Formats: sequence, C-alpha cells, structure tokens
Amino acid sequence: MTKEELKLAALSLPYEPGVYLMKDAADRVIYVGKAKKLKNRVTQYFQETSSHTPKTRRMVSQVDHFETIAAATEFEALVLECSLIKHYMPKYNILLKDDKGYPYLRIDLREDYPVITLATRVREDGARYFGPYGSRGRSQQVIDAIRTTFRLPGCSKKFPRDLGKERPCLNFQMNKCDGWCRPGMKQTEYHDRLEQAARLLEGKYQSLADELKTQMEEAAEHLEFERAAELRDRMQAIASLGQRQLVTAGTMADTDVIGWYQTEAKACFAVLHFIRGNLMDKDYEVLPVPDADEDALSSLVKQYYLQRQAAPKRILLPAPMEDAAPFAQLLKEKLDKNVSILVPQRGDGKRLAELAEKNAREEAERATTAAERLNGTLVLLQNMLRLSAPLRRMEAYDISNTAGTDIVASMTVFVDGKPKKSDYKRFKLENMEDQDDYASMRQVLCRRFCHYLDGDKGFDERPDVLLIDGGAVHAETVREALAQMGIVLPVFGMVKDNRHRTRALVTPQGEEIGIQSIPAVFALIGRIQEETHRFAITYHRQLRSKHVRGSSLDAIEGIGEKRRNLLLKRFKSVAAIREAGLEELQQCLPASAARAVYDYFHPQEPTP
Repeated sequence: MTKEELKLAALSLPYEPGVYLMKDAADRVIYVGKAKKLKNRVTQYFQETSSHTPKTRRMVSQVDHFETIAAATEFEALVLECSLIKHYMPKYNILLKDDKGYPYLRIDLREDYPVITLATRVREDGARYFGPYGSRGRSQQVIDAIRTTFRLPGCSKKFPRDLGKERPCLNFQMNKCDGWCRPGMKQTEYHDRLEQAARLLEGKYQSLADELKTQMEEAAEHLEFERAAELRDRMQAIASLGQRQLVTAGTMADTDVIGWYQTEAKACFAVLHFIRGNLMDKDYEVLPVPDADEDALSSLVKQYYLQRQAAPKRILLPAPMEDAAPFAQLLKEKLDKNVSILVPQRGDGKRLAELAEKNAREEAERATTAAERLNGTLVLLQNMLRLSAPLRRMEAYDISNTAGTDIVASMTVFVDGKPKKSDYKRFKLENMEDQDDYASMRQVLCRRFCHYLDGDKGFDERPDVLLIDGGAVHAETVREALAQMGIVLPVFGMVKDNRHRTRALVTPQGEEIGIQSIPAVFALIGRIQEETHRFAITYHRQLRSKHVRGSSLDAIEGIGEKRRNLLLKRFKSVAAIREAGLEELQQCLPASAARAVYDYFHPQEPTP
C-alpha cells in the first residue's frame, strides 16, 4: 500500500480502543502499539509532521499494511498489546531480554535437611520461595549472608548421607559453620535454623530476634551459659543483618523507583528496590537507543513487571505513564496485588527518583564506547537538522584572503564524525576583481560539483550535508548555485559568536538551530569549523609567503608590506602595477611613494 492508501485506511478506523500491528511487505510484524482511539493514533503515523523522529519515519517507510484488533476497554487493549509484543518480538518495539530469569531463593522445609537454593521460577511444589532478586550475584550474596548468620553448611556434603563420614571442613575451623556433618548433631536444631532463616527472608527479623532473646535468657537461667552465648551471637548477627537490610522480603517490598537515561548511543532502564526506606537491590538493563517506540519507558515498565511476576506496593516513575491506571489493574489481576504508580514531584520520592536516574546514567555511560558516543552525536545532530538520511559524510567550506588578494577556499571532509584528510581539497579562486565572499563561495561550490558531475576521481562522493562558514545568505547562495546544476543537498551556515566559535547552524531560509545547549554537538561542529578555517588559512599563508618572497616590489625604497598590499589590492598583479601611470599610482599611495614606484619600473623615462 502507498502512503496515501495507508492514510485512507487509517481514517476509516473507529474511535475505539484497540491494538494495531504494523507490517512490512513480507507480512512481518515490525511494530505493535495500543491506542485509546485507533483512528487518531494510527492516522498520526501517515501524516506529514515534523514531530516524528527520523527513526519513526524509518519505521513508517517500511510499513506496507497494518492490522487492528478492537478491544472493549483500554485495559483489554493493554493486555492484548503485552501478549502480542511477547509473541512477535517486533524490531521497532523496545524490548527487554525475554529470556532473563529473575532469581528466587527456595527452601523446602518438608525435607529432613533443607538447603537454600536458587530458582528461576516459582513452582507449585510445596516449597517456599523468596524474591525475585535483581541478579544471580545478588541472590548468592543473600544466601552467603544467611549461611554465615545461622552457621549453616555451605560445602558440597549431602545430608544425611555424609553424616559422620569425614571430619568437618575448613568452614567449621573458621567458625562459619557449626559442623553439621559431625556425629551427634541434632536434626531438629538444623531444621529450626532453616525455619528461622525463612522467617528472616520474610522480613520478620525483629520477631525472630525477640524469640532468640527469650531463649537466651532461659538458657542463662538454667546455667547453660555456652548455649546462651551461642544464642546471643546468633541474635546479634540477625540484628546486624536486619539493620543492614541485606535481604529483601520478596513481594513484600515497599517501593520500586524507576530510572531511565538515554545517551546518544545507549539507554539504560534501572530499578531500585527499597524496603522501609533502605535500598535493598538494584536491577538494570542497558539497551540500544529506541528505534520507533515513542513511549519506551511505559513499554519497559510493563515488560519488566510482567516478566518478573512480582511487584511492590508503590512504583515511582520519572515521567507520567499514559496507561498507568489500566496497567495497575493488570497487575491486580495477574499478581493479586494493589500497586500505586506515581510520579514524585517533591520530597523523598523526588530524591529517590533522581538517585535512580543517576544509576541509570552511570550504567549507560559506562556501556557506551567512544565510537558509539560519536555515532550518537551524529544521530542527535541529524535529528536537530530534521534530516532523514544519516550524516555519514559532511563537507565544510571556508574562504580566506588578505585585503581581497590571494583568495583561497578550503574543503574539509568528515566521515562518521572523523576528519578524512585524504579527501580535503583547496581552491585558488580565479577572476575575482574584488573581495566578495558570496561570489567566492559560489565559484568554489560550482567547481567542486562540476568535478562531481563529470565523475572526476576525488570528487565523486556525494556529501550528506554541506556546512558553510557564514550565515543564511552564504547558505542560500550555495543552495541556489547547486540548484542551477540540478543538485539538491542540505546546506547550513555556521554562525559564529564574538569569540569566533560556531554558536548555531542556520538554514538558507534564515532559521537558526542552536547547538550550544548540546555539548556533544557543539564540540563536533566546533571541531569542523576550526579544522576548515585552519586548512584555509594555512593554504592562504603559503601562497602569500610565496608571493611576497618573489615580489619585485620589495626592492622599491619606501614600499613596505602595507603599501605593497595596497598596490596588489588595487592592481591585482605586479604586471599591472608596471603598466600603471603616475596618476593611477597616486590614487592609492602618497605622491612620493607613487613617484618611487613609477621611477622603478620606468628608469629611462622622465617623470611627468
């Protein structure tokens, strides 16, 4: 279907909630979205609007046809959207790793000698599960802390098979384990320790500590001082573990704080898990920059909690989520849990949101290479200039002269944001009677693209954008010159501030695009402008030096650099100065200096 046909098809959709599936020519689903009103949402994709990002436009360009599924409510549309994204895994939807398993801790207290193990999912097997946790490393830390606190075995021995067969391992010697493999160790005591560990994982450490305190006092009353000391040490360990909040209570978590940050090349979705105001765990995933998913944060939040199969009482977001209410309803149905989804505006919630964003930023920047940052800067510049094609090859031009003499131009080339010096070109301008930057720029661009049209080697690559040293008039001059040759290219002038730094780019129509607020783009354009100016001024100085060294004017008494430049500006060449009459010379020099010049070139003629 053509774009017009797609637009007409979208206009026929109802004003009802539903899901739309964008498909390419091979009938592959490339994007799945949800809408409160299908007609309004789908029609937006096929309208001429500058609000679309280049990536969204790229997605739309691949749409051959679309399908819609109407829903009775926005909630039903949300449920359907989530299931379809999981099924099709469309390339233009931002996606978390679908195979990411969130670890749980598992204890089966029905066993004679229960052990704490890792599990990737909750099963209906009668065991008790705690979590989920953000990573397997974090889960193992919790297991190690529990084993140390309750002095449980962490070796490979199996009970009751290995009871009394070998002497205790090094953990017993280091006081990390009570040596449960020794003969005479009570099974009931082992079982009680695991029960206490389960209570601690549930967040009941205070009641557990109180219980152990009572047992300690009873042991002391019965003069069982070793037993009392053992209970005291365990109680202190449990209290310390509870205060440091090293374990979470699984689905008993109070608050999750979502962080989202996007660099030019990478994005990061981070979740901080808080219990009773203390940070307990962090989960994050670094992702490529979203393609066309215009509400990436909302998509990731939904995927995260539906994959995780657990949710806190509160979710704090950095920005509003359009379908927060239906999503909360979905969590209620899926997890049987009431969840508040909020955007904090002040106080502790706001500070926690800033902390989550900081964590996301650090992870995204850590995962971004220098090459990716440069590529991201180019993408950002492309978006700022509203260009549909990537900025692979950029050409920049500058004019240099001294008082209208030795006029030269430079052409520098940047490929993928880096200078390609082998493609640099320099031009010595011809037949320029006066200093005219516009005419100079017109001549340079015409010469460069005449070579391009002729297929000349070294000029045969077509740039993606032209950057001109100057303002809107310079850019318009170049645009007109190219148009006369049948060439259409994006042209932008580089507008400088009073410190000779490019502060903005300007279109031929005079629209300025500020770059100073975007440090990466500002630095890139600054490097291009400085390199182009350097290349132009270097060539100009070479010509000037050669010209000055070889000038016969240096031999004339009273003619220094300043007067020599005045003569060359007026007459353009030494030959023209030689042919000039005295009156002509006196128009730019004092009478005595003019007479000296005339006499130098006409030694046999009397002075008029």
